[in-house]
Amino acid sequence: MNELLELDFTLDPTFNIYEASRDLHRARRAEWHEDYTIPSLWKFYEPSKISHGSYWHFWGTEQEISWRKNYQLWMTFINEYKNRGGRVTAGSDSGFIYQLYGFAYVRELELLREAGFHPLEVIRAATLNGAEALGWDEKIGSIQIGKLADFVIIEENPLENLKVLYGTGAIKLTSENEVTRVGGVKYTIKDGVIYDAKKLLQEVKDMVDNEKGETNWQLKQPGIKN
Repeated sequence: MNELLELDFTLDPTFNIYEASRDLHRARRAEWHEDYTIPSLWKFYEPSKISHGSYWHFWGTEQEISWRKNYQLWMTFINEYKNRGGRVTAGSDSGFIYQLYGFAYVRELELLREAGFHPLEVIRAATLNGAEALGWDEKIGSIQIGKLADFVIIEENPLENLKVLYGTGAIKLTSENEVTRVGGVKYTIKDGVIYDAKKLLQEVKDMVDNEKGETNWQLKQPGIKN
């Protein structure tokens, strides 16, 4: 750790990409798979001897316990590195091991929080730290006059609950005992250009639905034939 700090080394842990190793059922059953995971990618996730990252040949309790212990060590190291002034950024390495593009990045923010980061430190890792690591901090990474306008606009407070950043939103019970969905990024602004994030997400769902319709495909858990 001392050597990495002296080198001004940036750590981008991508905790999310191996998270299924410590709880495979959770990763397989994530609610966004039904609507946003295209059939070919779902097939790629299944146990396989030829598909990269599809190592669930007989994944069980012993393997998951080992990985949970590994995460405790890994997260402790990353959090201490941050506490000692090291730069930590947020990344996802999506497209493998049941981690879906977009959703996996938000999950990475949650895992940084689990590692011990304050919510503000999580946001910094996802913004200014990343810009500094790329050498782009004069253009992006913070809200300042003269920088490019890169924002996400949301109607909830992610510092209170990072789950509101998911496209599917977060479950919330109202004072009238009504179960609702709140959050989901409403607008994405890139270089000052405004995009309707919810509309873009719907377009992804439409593409997945079209692929399902053309191939008469239904999402089934691995090993289930009927």
